[in-house]
Amino acid sequence: MSTNPTNEEKNKQALNYHNGERPGKIEVVPTKACLTAEDLSLAYTPGVAVPCLEIAKNPEDAFKYTSKGNLVGVISNGTAVLGLGDIGALASKPVMEGKGVLFKRFADVDVFDIEVNEPTVEGMVNVVKSLEPTFGGINLEDIKAPECFEIEKQLIEKMNIPVFHDDQHGTAIIASAGFINAIEIAEKKMDQVKVVFSGAGAAAMACAKLFFNLGVKNENLLMCDSKGVIYKGRENGMNIYKEEFAVETNCRTLADALDGADAFIGCSARGVLNADMVKTMAKDPIIFAMANPEPEIYPHEAHEVRTDVIMATGRSDFPNQVNNVLGFPFIFRGALDVRATKINDEMKLAAVRALASLAKEEVPEEVKMAYAGQNFKFGREYLIPKPFDTRVLTRVSPAVAKAAMDSGVAKHQIKDLNEYAKQLEERLGSSARFLKSLRDRLSSRVEKNKKKTRVVFAEGANTRILEAVKLLQEEGRIEPILLGNKEIILKRMDKLGLSGLKELEIIEPTKHERFKEFYREYCSMKQRNGVSIYHAEDKMAQENYFGAMMVRKGMADTMLSGPTLSYPECFKPIINVVGTQESMKAAGVYILIFKNRILFLADTTAQVDPSPEDLCDIAKSTSKLFKQLINRDPNIAFVSYSNFGSNNHPGAKKMKQAVKLCHERYPSLNVEGEMQADVAVNAYIREKLFSFADMKGPADILIFPDLNSANISYKLLQQLSDADAIGPILVSMNDTVNIIQRTATISEIVNMSNITALLAEEEKEE
Repeated sequence: MSTNPTNEEKNKQALNYHNGERPGKIEVVPTKACLTAEDLSLAYTPGVAVPCLEIAKNPEDAFKYTSKGNLVGVISNGTAVLGLGDIGALASKPVMEGKGVLFKRFADVDVFDIEVNEPTVEGMVNVVKSLEPTFGGINLEDIKAPECFEIEKQLIEKMNIPVFHDDQHGTAIIASAGFINAIEIAEKKMDQVKVVFSGAGAAAMACAKLFFNLGVKNENLLMCDSKGVIYKGRENGMNIYKEEFAVETNCRTLADALDGADAFIGCSARGVLNADMVKTMAKDPIIFAMANPEPEIYPHEAHEVRTDVIMATGRSDFPNQVNNVLGFPFIFRGALDVRATKINDEMKLAAVRALASLAKEEVPEEVKMAYAGQNFKFGREYLIPKPFDTRVLTRVSPAVAKAAMDSGVAKHQIKDLNEYAKQLEERLGSSARFLKSLRDRLSSRVEKNKKKTRVVFAEGANTRILEAVKLLQEEGRIEPILLGNKEIILKRMDKLGLSGLKELEIIEPTKHERFKEFYREYCSMKQRNGVSIYHAEDKMAQENYFGAMMVRKGMADTMLSGPTLSYPECFKPIINVVGTQESMKAAGVYILIFKNRILFLADTTAQVDPSPEDLCDIAKSTSKLFKQLINRDPNIAFVSYSNFGSNNHPGAKKMKQAVKLCHERYPSLNVEGEMQADVAVNAYIREKLFSFADMKGPADILIFPDLNSANISYKLLQQLSDADAIGPILVSMNDTVNIIQRTATISEIVNMSNITALLAEEEKEE
């Protein structure tokens, strides 16, 4: 939170972010429908009286009928805002709102932020205690020491819901997880290491207490404040909290304490630790310089004098970030889900060990993609999991929940923790789970066949393609083949630092031994469509044509075209070389993954004005794709501006005719329409207004009347909602081939590659 006046541009960006069209960062969103007078009568008067009376009879029913069980109060008086000091309650509000964003983003925990103009211990305790009926838990934030210790202590004693001061315990939990792994890498023993703390505030003391729980001996831990070492008999600057860490020692300064020390834990300020001090530390020194925004010592400064140092900081631009977001969302998630009455040491230690263990697991590709393709592996520069590793939720929260149940502070029991972990994954949306299931299926196919899927990339020199291919190569499911000028591709690899890709097969079409065979075959295919042998040769020299012919002739399992050419430039070679099945026409399907549902939209890319017969075939092909990827029969809605014959315009009648044809040609398909989009996706509206409709539940597939409406719809939904978009996926083709959009990110290219490879493998089996 630095306010460096020389960094005017970043300051302006920060203000714009917090202002924008709507000030602040959070809002309240209803979770129940309120569309009709009947809904209103249930949401408020008179219907709301019923759950009120139930809760009056049994207070525990508040968890059944209200949001209390998923609601945390983030509460501060603004007396110790990180990096800013005592700026007051009102000025702390942006921080508290930010905390709410993190709770929701990482663990789907709802938050009300409450800023209190109350500097005293007694006042804060009275205010927070009075809020107990509202919340399932309390996150205290940015309250100065030593008052924060007493406030938390009294609230834990007086309240029957979890109270957690994140400035203390959040840092402590993450630092402890990293420390466990650093000790292992340094090959040291917890009960023998000498640890020196710089700083004697809330975070430092909480860290030290957890270190004791992990096995560090009291006499081996020296804590230093601005006056020097805290030792028995010291009078200057002492209080009851510091007395807990006073030991018998002759050391008086931080430099004295660090001589021969195994670890330095910094919760103080920039410059407190210098290179000379680092030189005196023991072999493989562990340095956690966690001061923010600038660490006590920068990693490069420590590495200049000690090549064996193991470093962590509080910053995201260096390895091993001690980031509180790895703790509080997931700890509260587990505590809330078992209705814990407090967050005790057992629960904190469970979080510590879960985080430490996760860092040793293989890092999935979506985490690497979130960090520009970095390759993380347990070691000196990867002691702590990354905040965007979604597995933190499914590891830490169940561990915390189990510890709460085992230690007797849980009012609700979770019988199956594995099933609970699956439910947690679903809370953050369907996208990650859906993509993981597809990757797992592809892995199973590859293992079964003992052969990777050969995927040819038509634009092999493209930077994003090469970055994506690097990730695909590491995953080990796909064997990439690159098309293009070999010299250019190799130079691009060198420039990008991707020399590990040089062993991949790189093909220049005109230099390949089958080039002549390919263009002669293409001429034979198209000679009655005005394609001469010379024309065929020119076409086959183009990577898109050559790659498509490779798939047609079995040299590759599938091909991905793009992302530097326009969609028509990629689509035409595929149609001309690969072609479509029987009398079917090609169609492009977009998959939109929302938090609680997945929608397939067709045709979004290929047919400008499909006939009723074409729409019927599009529905059939899209249904097949849905079943391949989702593994169940879909509800298919033909959408229009008309509902079941309410308009006789030819456009509406076309959709009505398409539905009739579908019923005749493909009676096994669950097709309904024509209907407006809201009626299609909202089963409640459809059942209220059109009870005669055969379709039960919301639509899974939307079939649009033309390319115009389909393309506009998916782009609007993608941009204006929280949906993740995958596609377009081509259907009805003779072979599995796809086109990467020009705006595709590296992660989107990886996802499309895996989906295309899976579809190719399953098509081969069929």
